[in-house]
Amino acid sequence: MKTFFTRFLFFTLGCLPLLTALAENIDSAEEYISTWKSEAVRQMHLYKIPASITLAQGILESGNGVSELANKSNNHFGIKCHADWEGGRTYHDDDEKGECFRVYDHPRDSYEDHSKFLLRTRYAELFELDLDDYKGWAKGLKKCGYATNPKYANLLITLIERHDLSRLDSERAEEEVTVADADKTEDVQQREEVAQTNPSTYIGTQSQTRDVRTTDHGVQFIIARKGDSPKSLSHDLEMMTWQFRRYNEVSKEYVFAEGEKVYLQPKKNFASYSWHVVRANQTLWDISQIYGMKTSALRRKNNLEKDEALVKGMRLSLKWPLTNEGKLPWYAQVMGAGKTNLE
Repeated sequence: MKTFFTRFLFFTLGCLPLLTALAENIDSAEEYISTWKSEAVRQMHLYKIPASITLAQGILESGNGVSELANKSNNHFGIKCHADWEGGRTYHDDDEKGECFRVYDHPRDSYEDHSKFLLRTRYAELFELDLDDYKGWAKGLKKCGYATNPKYANLLITLIERHDLSRLDSERAEEEVTVADADKTEDVQQREEVAQTNPSTYIGTQSQTRDVRTTDHGVQFIIARKGDSPKSLSHDLEMMTWQFRRYNEVSKEYVFAEGEKVYLQPKKNFASYSWHVVRANQTLWDISQIYGMKTSALRRKNNLEKDEALVKGMRLSLKWPLTNEGKLPWYAQVMGAGKTNLE
C-alpha cells in the first residue's frame, strides 16, 4: 500500500506542470491566435516563413503571450541577445543561469525580428522547403538548433494540427507587401501599432485622441469619456461598431459610463489574478470589465447559472475551474492558488 501511494504521489506531482499548462493553454491559445494570425500571415508574405510555424512558435515560446518574457520584454520567441544584438536586454535562467534575452518596444517588433533571425545562414536549408510543408519546417528548426528540447518539432506540429494553423499558410496577406516595399508601408504599420501598444500611446482622430492601456494579461483598452457608445467610438477610433459590442459584451445602444474600461480586443477566458471578492451590487459583467475576462468564462469557472445573482462577499475564481463543491481543483491548490485579489 505504501509503495502504491508513493508511486501515485510521484506520478501526480510529475504531472503538475502538464496539467497547469493544459488549464491555461486551453483558455488562451485561441485568443493568442486571433490576436497575432494577421501578423504571422504578413510575415509569411514578407519573408517566406509559414504563418503556421510562426504562430506555433509564438504560442509555445511565449506561453500564449503571458510568459514573463513576453509580458515584460515583448519577446514572443525566446530569442537570446547574441553578439550582434544592440537593443534592450533582460536576463532569465534558461539553458544556463542568467542568460541574456532581447527586449522589444512592441510584440510586433518581436515578430519582425523572429523572421529576420531565421534569415541567418544557419537556417538557410529551411527556405528550400515549400510554405505548406509545416512538418518539414518544424523538424528543420529543431535540426538547425533553434531549441534544445528534443520534442520541439513534435510540439510545434501538435499545436499546428490542434488549432488547424496550416490553413493560414495559403492565406492572402491583408495588404500585398514585399521586403523591398516594406518602407512604403511604414505609415500603415504605425497606425496599426497605435491600437495595440502599451500606455503612453494613442489612437483616434486628432480631435479625439485616446490613451491606449494594457491589462496585465495583454488586452488593450481605453477609458470611456462621457457619452461614449459603440457607434461614436467606431467613428472616432476607425474601428467597427461590432468590435466594441463584442469585445465589451454590450448592446449597440449601450452608453459607457465615464471612467469605464472599453476593450479594443477580445477579453480572455482567464485573468492575471486568482480571485475576486464580490462587492455590493456588482454584476458578472462589472467584474469581467475589471479584469478583461469574458463573462461566459467567469460563469463557467464558478459553476454559475446564466441568471444567477451574485451575493456580496462571494469569492469568484478568475483562473481555475471550481469543482461542483465550489472548491479549487487539487492541482490548483498545490500550485498555491488560494490568494484572494481585492481589486
